[in-house]
Amino acid sequence: MPPKLSEGARIGIAAARFNAQVVDELLKGCLKRLKELGTDKARIELHRVPGAFELPLTADVLAATRRFDAIICLGAVIRGETPHFDFVAGECARGIQDVAIKRGLPVIFGVLTTNTDQQAWDRAGGKHGHVGRQSAEAALEMIAALQAIRGR
Repeated sequence: MPPKLSEGARIGIAAARFNAQVVDELLKGCLKRLKELGTDKARIELHRVPGAFELPLTADVLAATRRFDAIICLGAVIRGETPHFDFVAGECARGIQDVAIKRGLPVIFGVLTTNTDQQAWDRAGGKHGHVGRQSAEAALEMIAALQAIRGR
C-alpha cells in the first residue's frame, strides 16, 4: 500500500480530452484513489489538454512552477488504421520521461497505449485493473521515495 501524501505536498494532473470516455474514467479512478489515501482535494490541481501528445509539454510547464511534488499524466492512445498511433504513443512516453529526468520530479505515465477500445477499457477498471488508481498510488509512492532519498 502506498504511503499517504506528506503534509503540504501537492499533485498536478494533466488529463487528455481525446478518447474522453476512457480518460474520464482514468481520472475518476485517480481522484478517488488519491482521496482514499488522504489527499485533500485542495492539494490537487487538474489541467485538461487536447490529447496525449500535449501531455509532456503540460507536465513540463507544471513542473517548472515548482508547486508540485508529482505530476500524473492521464491519456489513452488507441491504435487505428494509420501509423499515427506509433508517433503519438512513442513521443508521449518519451516526452513524459524526459520531463521527469530533467526536472527530478515524479511524472507518472498513466497513458494507455492499446490496440483496441476493449483493451483500453480492460485497463480502465476492467479485467486488467485501473491505471488511474495505479497512477495515483505510483505518484504517492514516488514522492515518499524521493523524500527519503533526499533526507526530508
